[in-house]
Amino acid sequence: VLQISQNQRGWKGPRRSSSPTPLFSIEILRLNEDPNVQGLALDLPESLYSSKILNAVKPEKDVDGLSDVNLGRLVRGEDSDYLVSPTAGAVMELLEDLDGKRVLLVGINGALGSSLQCLLQRRGAITASCHWKSPGLQSKLHHVDVVIAGSPKPESVPVSWLKPGTTIINCSSDLLSGRQSLNNTTENAVCSLAVAIRMQNMVKNTERWIHSQQLRKWDLHCLKLQPLSPVPSDIEISRAQSPKAVDVLAKEIGLLTDEIEIYGQTKAKVRLSLLERLKDQPDGKYVLVAGITPTPLGEGKSTVTIGLVQALTAHLKINSFACLRQPSQGPTFGVKGGAAGGGYAQVIPMEEFNLHLTGDIHAITAANNLLAAAIDARILHENTQSDKALYNRLVPVVKGVRGFSSIQLARLRRLGINKTDPETLTEEEISRFVRLDIDPSTITWQRVVDTNDRFLRKITIGQANTEKGFVRQAQFDIAVASEIMAILALTTSLEDMKERLGKIVVANDKKGEPVTAEDLGVTGALAVLMKDAIKPTLMQTLEGTPVFVHAGPFANIAHGNSSILADKIALKLVGEKGFVVTEAGFGADIGMEKFFNIKCRASGLVPSVVVLVATVRALKMHGGGPSVSAGAPLKKEYTEENLQLVADGCCNLQKQIQIAQLFGVPVVVALNVFKTDSPAEVDLVCKIAKQSGAFDAVPCNHWSDGGRGAVKLAQAVEKAANQKSSFKYLYSLELPIAEKIKTIAQKVYGAQDIELSPAAQSQIDRYTRQGFGKLPICMAKTHLSLSHQPEKKGVPTGFILPISDVRASIGAGFIYPLVGTMSTMPGLPTRPCFYDIDLDPVTEEVKGLF
Repeated sequence: VLQISQNQRGWKGPRRSSSPTPLFSIEILRLNEDPNVQGLALDLPESLYSSKILNAVKPEKDVDGLSDVNLGRLVRGEDSDYLVSPTAGAVMELLEDLDGKRVLLVGINGALGSSLQCLLQRRGAITASCHWKSPGLQSKLHHVDVVIAGSPKPESVPVSWLKPGTTIINCSSDLLSGRQSLNNTTENAVCSLAVAIRMQNMVKNTERWIHSQQLRKWDLHCLKLQPLSPVPSDIEISRAQSPKAVDVLAKEIGLLTDEIEIYGQTKAKVRLSLLERLKDQPDGKYVLVAGITPTPLGEGKSTVTIGLVQALTAHLKINSFACLRQPSQGPTFGVKGGAAGGGYAQVIPMEEFNLHLTGDIHAITAANNLLAAAIDARILHENTQSDKALYNRLVPVVKGVRGFSSIQLARLRRLGINKTDPETLTEEEISRFVRLDIDPSTITWQRVVDTNDRFLRKITIGQANTEKGFVRQAQFDIAVASEIMAILALTTSLEDMKERLGKIVVANDKKGEPVTAEDLGVTGALAVLMKDAIKPTLMQTLEGTPVFVHAGPFANIAHGNSSILADKIALKLVGEKGFVVTEAGFGADIGMEKFFNIKCRASGLVPSVVVLVATVRALKMHGGGPSVSAGAPLKKEYTEENLQLVADGCCNLQKQIQIAQLFGVPVVVALNVFKTDSPAEVDLVCKIAKQSGAFDAVPCNHWSDGGRGAVKLAQAVEKAANQKSSFKYLYSLELPIAEKIKTIAQKVYGAQDIELSPAAQSQIDRYTRQGFGKLPICMAKTHLSLSHQPEKKGVPTGFILPISDVRASIGAGFIYPLVGTMSTMPGLPTRPCFYDIDLDPVTEEVKGLF
C-alpha cells in the first residue's frame, strides 16, 4: 500500500501558472495500473482534494474509502465491500449512544460529510449540516446534542451558543489524511484513531487482494439457446445469439481485470501472469478430442469439442474450457471454410474467430519473413564485403564508442571468444565472428503467407540488379506451416519461446554445421514480434461458456494441436473438478499420436480421457463406399441405410481405439449423428465400439440441439475421467531416429516396415551428428488414410512406408519425416469459398462464411 503526499519523492510542487491536480491524477493513474500496488492512501492538503482526485483512485485500491464507488457501497449498506473513511471512522468510535440524538455537522462537506451523515443515521442519529456563517446558527447549535466541527470555529461564534452538556468533536485541520492540530483532547483522539483505522483499512484491502488472487467459484451465466428446425446456417446461428461482453465472461470465470487485454467487445488476450497467481491450484481433468480417419469433409471434431463443453458447463454445471486452434485464412477462403464448430455448437462471433482474430497469425508471418529476409541479406553482404567492412557495419562506432550488442556477445561466447572489447579481436576472430558462410543449397527456411496460393510453391528470388546476381530458387509456405507457429503451440513461457526462437536452424554453413536464428542476431526481434501472440485469446461458445483460441499448426505437416499455454491456464481456471477439452487435428493416428508423443512431453500434462469422434458417413467410406469429395453431392450409399457398409467400415474405428489404448488412456467414442443416419446404423456403431474396448460410445446431437444434445457424452466423459489412467509414451527419445520412425509406422499406422530414401538417410545421419537425434518425431503424412496412400481406406496392412526426406524443426523441438510428397502450400479450387463471402456496406455484416 502506497501513500501519496505532496512531499513525495519526485514532486516538485505546483508551477506558478498551473495546478498540481493533473500531476497528482497522472501519478494516481500510474499506480492504479501497477500490479505491485494493492492500495493507495492520499495525504494531501485539503485544498488539493477534489472529486476528480478522489475518483482517480481505483475503488479496489481506495484505502481512504472516499471514492464515489466506495461511498455508494456505504450508502447501500454493502458491509463487506466498502471501507470507511479513517476520519469518519474515528468520529464514530468516539460517539457512543446516538439513538435519537441530534447531530450537527459544521463546516464538513464532500465525501467526508456524506460518509458521516450515512454512518450517524445508521446509528439512529438525526443529522443536519451547515457552515459557520449559516443563518440561524445560534439556534441550531443550541438544539443539538453533538457538534462535529470540520473547520476552525470563528471567534464570532461564542461558546455560549452551545447548550450545556453538548458533545463536541473537533476534527478540523487536514481531515482526509488524519493529520490534526493537537489543540485539545478530541482532536488528539480523532487523529490517533484515524491513523489506526487507516491501518485497519490497509490490512482489509490487502486481505481483499489476497482473496482475489485465489481461485474463486465460477459465477457463470450461460446463454439460452432456442434451436430451430431446420437448422439455419452457421453464421445465421452465430449472429442470432448475443454474446456476453468479454470482460463480463472473464470476471465470471475468475480472471482479474489486470489479467486481460480486451480486443473489441468479444475477444481478450489473457496474460501469462495468471499462471504464477494460480500456481498452487490443482489442475482439472484433461480431455483430448481426436477422430477416426476422416473424409475430405471432416467429421466434426471441433463441433464435438464445443458441444461437449456446452453440455458440461451449461447443462451439468461443471466448469469446463474448450481449447481450440486458430484457423488459417487459407482454408477459410479456399474450400474447407471456417473452423469455429457448427450448427448450435460453435464459437461466437464466428466471423471474428475465422478471420483475423487478434492478429497472432499476422505476427507469425511478420516474424517468419523477417528471419527469411535476414538470411538472404546476410548472404548478400558476406558475398560483397571484406571481413573488415562487415565488422565495421556489424559493430559500428556510435558516439565515438564501438560496442557489441548482447546477442553478439552471446555469439562470441559460442565461438569460444571470451572478449567484450571490440578493439581486441584478432583478424582471425573477426573473420569467424562476421562470417556465417551459409550454404544457400541447404536453406530450409521459407517465406510464408496466410493465403492458399499454388503459384508460390516454387519461386525465384533475387532477380533485381540491386541483389548483384544472387539468385536462388525458393518457395512460400502457408503461414500456419511456419516453425514459429509450432513454437507458439509448444512453448511454456516467454523465456522458453525466446530460447526456442533462437534455436531455429535455418540452414547449414559450408562446413555442414547448423546456422540458427541466434547466429543471425534476430532472436530478440522475433520475440518482440511474438510478445502479444503468446497470450491465448478468450472467446465464448453459443451458450456463453469459455473458449481459448490459440495457435494453429497443421496436423499433417506439423503437430496439429492448440497451445500448451492455453491448456495450462484453462486447467488452473476450471479447478480440480473441472474439465479442459482440447482437439487434435485429423485422425487419431496423426493428431492424437503427436499430441501424446510431442505435446505431452513438452507440457508434462497427462490426459484423462480420449474422445474419439466417428460418423456413419466416414465408416461407410472405410467399408468400401464410393469416394467422397468436397463440393460434390454424396452418393446414395451415404444417405440411405446400409448396415453392411457400416459394419465393414468399423475396422477403422477399432484400429483408432487400439491406437489410443497404446497410450493407456480410456476412450469414449462420440458418434456425430447426421439426419441421414438411421437408428439401426447408430446402434450398430455404438455396439461395435464398446465391443472393441471403448469405455463407452454415445450418439451426439449437439449440431442440432447444442449442449443439450451432448449431455450423455459429457456424463460418459465424466465417468471415464475417474478411471485409473496408465498413460505412457509410445517410444523412448533415446532410440535412434530411424527406430522411432519405424515404431510409429508399425504400431500406429500398421506398416510392415519403413523405407528410407538416400536423402532421408543422409539427413538422419546429419541430424544425429549435430546432436538432434533425441528429439521426438512428427510424421508428415496424408490424413486421408492410415497408410501413405490416400485412396487406401479402412485398415491397410502389409505396406512399406516410404520416407522421402527428413527435416528438423529444432526450435519447436521435433524431427519431421516426409512420407511421400507433402505440400506446405495449399491451392485454390475452381470455385473457392470466397465466391460466397461478402460484406454489407451499410451494416458491416459479413455474409457467406460457413
